[in-house]
Amino acid sequence: MSIEVLNESGVEVDEQALADLSRHVLDGMRVHPLAELSILLVDEAAMAELHEKWMDEPGPTDVLSFPMDELRPGHMSGGGGEDGEADPGLLGDVVLCPAVAERQAKRAGHSTREELELLCTHGILHLLGYDHAEPEEHREMFGLQAGLLTSWREKRGG
Repeated sequence: MSIEVLNESGVEVDEQALADLSRHVLDGMRVHPLAELSILLVDEAAMAELHEKWMDEPGPTDVLSFPMDELRPGHMSGGGGEDGEADPGLLGDVVLCPAVAERQAKRAGHSTREELELLCTHGILHLLGYDHAEPEEHREMFGLQAGLLTSWREKRGG
């Protein structure tokens, strides 16, 4: 699995931990092991620009997801290879803003690292087609998110 983490935020972040978490989430969602994912960390100005351009909303946000291929958990894009295996694909980009995450973490009473883990997981689920606009979708997506984060923290020993 190819997971690239680029930190252009000016904030020190454990990039390897985000890559490891992403791998855990993708494995948990049964995404093809050769799928590609990009995680980009940006400052508030860059996030505000993306937020306005793509969501038509002012100011920075915490996470944005930009899907590429239509990948879904357990049955990835394409018709599958000759052996019936799903084809790998380019999952897309998750953009995180550590400065916004830090403020949210303080309000939520946990660490910035935990907030970034939550946001990264949330962003990946969006790349996989999950949404939370409707109550049923919200329950499904946030249930998956909670389960993936719990298993991640158990794996890491707390």
